Amino acid sequence: MKFVAFSCALALAFGATSAGAETRVTYKSAKSGSSYYQMGVELAEAIKAGTDGNVSVTIEESQGSVQNVMEVRARGGDYVFTTPPSLVSAAQGATGPFDGKGDPKFAEIRALFPIPSLTMHFVMAKSADNGFASLADKTILLGKGSFGAKEGEKYLTLFGLDGKVKIADAELSNAVNALKNGQIDGFVTAGSFPAPNVVEAAASTPVTILSMTEDEVAQTKSTRVVIPAGTYAGQESDVVTTSLPVAAYTTTQMDDDTAYTLTKTFWEQKAEMAGISPWWNGVTPDLMQSVKAEFHPGALRYYAEAGIAVPAASK
Repeated sequence: MKFVAFSCALALAFGATSAGAETRVTYKSAKSGSSYYQMGVELAEAIKAGTDGNVSVTIEESQGSVQNVMEVRARGGDYVFTTPPSLVSAAQGATGPFDGKGDPKFAEIRALFPIPSLTMHFVMAKSADNGFASLADKTILLGKGSFGAKEGEKYLTLFGLDGKVKIADAELSNAVNALKNGQIDGFVTAGSFPAPNVVEAAASTPVTILSMTEDEVAQTKSTRVVIPAGTYAGQESDVVTTSLPVAAYTTTQMDDDTAYTLTKTFWEQKAEMAGISPWWNGVTPDLMQSVKAEFHPGALRYYAEAGIAVPAASK
């Protein structure tokens, strides 16, 4: 996902021995060109602005969340990374992609703050009814290999549509043109809202974003989220859907003052970031419940001062 180096003027940061010594912190998130890479750029600029230029940011590309977690084994106190909370739990339990790859370093992972979630969008031509039953006999583009594609395929099975929907053999990058040209009836994508490809689709042709019932949300066993009305052109009502939470983490090797500064600056600059990219509006204190990991003591200090509730299990 993203790689951000923070320069810090604090003498104590990461064991600096002289005032004004530059310290670099790696913020690693996603592939370049992705929305999460762009978020890294915005976050880097916000940290710099929020620390009056005392923090300088550099970004490095990542190949994905599993890699981000795996690198904890070789990183020190200057490492910040993003990943879904489920992967932190998997690493600490040596399950899933970490089966047979357990490491004591994974137990040292600590949370800093949530970032925008990966939100499921089922985007259909405007003529579609607002319900998943309407997908029967339709041609849907799921894409290949992405979280959205895998989750979309799972939902079609859960909602009794397995074998009833024609899956288009095309890349997600072709979705908007294919929908506009009538080659497909809809597409599935996962991204922080407003998702750029959904914005493009809604701006070029009338679309309907399907809303889930509470029973459908429960069947997915995923986190419920609401895309507010007006997020996309022509969207007159709230859309209930699901999301994959994502958060920024570090390890116990980061000193408390640095973790405090990063967390405090993030929340204090969030409104400014939302003025640039509305997806930051999706980050609220309610997302603290979804992080599901122990928070860094420095971050906890900020949350106590700001009156932001932290789940008891995460303290």
